[in-house]
Amino acid sequence: MPEAKPKTAVPKRLSPGRRQYLEFKEKYQDCLLLFRMGDFYETFDEDAKTMARVLDIALTSRDVGGGLKSPLAGIPHHALGSYLGKLVDAGLKVAVAEQTSDPAQSRGIVDRAVVRVITPGTVSEPSLLAHDRNNYLAAAISDGEQAGLAYIDVSTSEFVTAQFPVSGLRAELDRLAPSELLADRAVRSELGTDGDGAHGPNGSGGSGASMVVRELDETRLDDELAARKLRGHFGVATLEAFGCDGKPLAIAAAAAVIDFLSETQLGALPQVTSLRTQQPDGFMQLDRRALRDLEVFESTTRSPGASTLYRVVNGTVTSLGARLLRRWLARPLLDLPELQTRQDAVAEFTADSVRRATLRELLRAVPDIERLINRVRTYAATPRDLAALSRGLRQIPGILDTTGSSSNGLRNTPVAGLRPCDAVTTLLDAAIAEDPPAVVGEGGAIRSGFDPELDETRGLASDARSAIAAIESSARESTGIKSLKVGYNRVFGYYIEVSRSNLDKVPDYFERRQTLTGGERYITPELKELESRVLNARDRINELERATFRRVCGEVAQSGERVMAAARAIAWLDTVSALADVAAKHGWVRPVLNEGDAVLIKDGRHPVVEAALGPGRFVPNDVSLSNTGEQLIVITGPNMSGKSTYIRQVAVLVLLAQIGSFIPAAEAEIGLVDRIFTRAGLTDNISGGQSTFMVEMIETASILRQATPRSLAVLDEIGRGTSTYDGMAIARAVAEHLHNDPDLGCKTLFATHYHEMTALADALPRAANYRVAVSEDGHDVVFLHRIVPGGADRSYGVHVARLAGMPPSVVARAWTLLEELESSGPAGLRSRDSAAQLPLFTEGSKLAEDLKNLEIEGMTPLEAINALYRLQQEARE
Repeated sequence: MPEAKPKTAVPKRLSPGRRQYLEFKEKYQDCLLLFRMGDFYETFDEDAKTMARVLDIALTSRDVGGGLKSPLAGIPHHALGSYLGKLVDAGLKVAVAEQTSDPAQSRGIVDRAVVRVITPGTVSEPSLLAHDRNNYLAAAISDGEQAGLAYIDVSTSEFVTAQFPVSGLRAELDRLAPSELLADRAVRSELGTDGDGAHGPNGSGGSGASMVVRELDETRLDDELAARKLRGHFGVATLEAFGCDGKPLAIAAAAAVIDFLSETQLGALPQVTSLRTQQPDGFMQLDRRALRDLEVFESTTRSPGASTLYRVVNGTVTSLGARLLRRWLARPLLDLPELQTRQDAVAEFTADSVRRATLRELLRAVPDIERLINRVRTYAATPRDLAALSRGLRQIPGILDTTGSSSNGLRNTPVAGLRPCDAVTTLLDAAIAEDPPAVVGEGGAIRSGFDPELDETRGLASDARSAIAAIESSARESTGIKSLKVGYNRVFGYYIEVSRSNLDKVPDYFERRQTLTGGERYITPELKELESRVLNARDRINELERATFRRVCGEVAQSGERVMAAARAIAWLDTVSALADVAAKHGWVRPVLNEGDAVLIKDGRHPVVEAALGPGRFVPNDVSLSNTGEQLIVITGPNMSGKSTYIRQVAVLVLLAQIGSFIPAAEAEIGLVDRIFTRAGLTDNISGGQSTFMVEMIETASILRQATPRSLAVLDEIGRGTSTYDGMAIARAVAEHLHNDPDLGCKTLFATHYHEMTALADALPRAANYRVAVSEDGHDVVFLHRIVPGGADRSYGVHVARLAGMPPSVVARAWTLLEELESSGPAGLRSRDSAAQLPLFTEGSKLAEDLKNLEIEGMTPLEAINALYRLQQEARE
């Protein structure tokens, strides 16, 4: 038999829509592609599986041609906002492909285009943004010694870059808490994040979300290319005016941000019109530990609604002010003139309650004009956005009248540049309807009288509708059918409806269109002609309205810089008047700020604890710290007596003073502090393989390496994570180093339960002992919460156990054992057991040999700490 010829393969032919989808997916491979199909956004293939998993929605399949099926998952187009947040929170990049032609008028496949790519750092939907915090996209680059960091909030156009020692990068990221970070290999290694889309800690933001870290394409990190890109974007010949000339890493980071936006936010770049170069040495440094321990944005309890410093001082009434206050708290100033300017403004508003109340009432009517004008600039605004913008800008004349041009406290502030935006409000009041719809293109967004052509078209549509009503009246009269009516639906258009009982009266020229249970629907040539006029007019109205609305947005955008200046001024006014309101309500005072080295506070109070306790219940305390006087204060006293609150209180009051706020005290003088260090609380880093003690030692070592004579260190129970003698030795070594090192010498508050630490006051000239006062009556004690000179000689641990609700039998047994210990030392307890005390080390053991070989005299404190930790690990093994 002849050999059979192989069958010719029949090529698979995909549907046109499938081919279009694959073309988009090829370009946006790293994105989840939302493909608009009618009233739904559809996803296919692996994207469909991902979206179904993240959103917990059904996964189905669809025929894509050639007998092939693809996984399919979709969401309604009108619900995009509610689903988008979950996709972005999962760290996904989401590309949105919209229909750009009318399906009803398209021949063949509908035209589509990817209009934007949404990532955690580029979200602009109001429903997905927190009103009181910025949403930053950041880029970080390191050469091993220096770091470049740039960040932008696309919803407000704030664009900043900086270059500084790489050791400060973590603290800067902690302060910013960006939602998304573009990082080179060196930065990712520093942060301990590998791979694109990895998650890292979000720092101080208080949102609970993590930071998405993405890989930077390092082949594009060229100094000259980066500078050329920035010059080209801003249309300038030099970057000198932006302050970043000569800072190649800052320029490269800023260019990386622009690159990312050009790839993802197709309409956002035109609104990025300025770049500010930040000088990090002009601000106090607060790392994540300090922000955490001082509960600036998050309570250490992490319970929802728990009190924080931000919540206590946040009396702002606008979103603009709330965000600015958050930035001030995350970055206190070292600029004495600027701080005094803020203080002057707070003082004026504190003293004049009428003016303060009037101003705050005006500010309450101001919406988020910063984000609104940016939505206008990108043509993403709705009619209601424009109406809200107009209402807000109309408050400016009243604000100017209230603040007064002669106000001493407002000179040299953003308020000096506040100007009415009359041209914008006049335009918007003339163009936008008084109560506009949520979306443009439905006929009711543009006010009558603004656009003649639109008014004329509306008139034609109105006349046509009147003619239709006349047809109904005429048909009733000519047919004698009183119940006859003219109606409309999307399927059949306009029709004449006649009940079944009147069908015998229907004339011949009525053309049957639809049969109903109770009657028939008809059309007539006259009705059909009018229907065409009405529908054409409606389409034309919608088309004209969209064009007019876009034109209005373009005209408003031309005044964008003036509106942004107004937003900055309003944010500043809201923040200082809010601080004044808090000061007036709670009796806070203006601290004297200077360039000295002293921190002197009389009757200071912890604002967060006081707010929780209520008025009059917090016990105030003094502090006197200086580099030449009492530099190292050792505070002893029982647990639960207020040691930790006291030392944190001092740090919190310094922080508040350095944002320009008044503070809860009788009086205060504060020399500006360049950094606040804290070491408080017991924390494990289980995922990093670090014990409580190791975390404590790492954080303490960081203080010893980075503090300066202008720093403030707040240390709580150093050494408690290990054995008593180890802990006591480490605590004393750390305290001595803070006191004796000539390059360190920072002001230090050292709370401890080791009573032996009180001996430092006799050995160190600038060390002093303070204790928490206690009133005793037998076994009953009262903690007075007053800090007084002298050292405590007891811990009152059994008293605390009784107050904590320990069973009486346990408390009684503890008193017995304590009395035995105090009378005869540890032998008093050993006498109850016949077992002999074993030696600490067996002769010739490796641990004993390692101890003998330690050259303690030549060790630095950090080396001693590391050696102790290593020996402890050996002992545990």
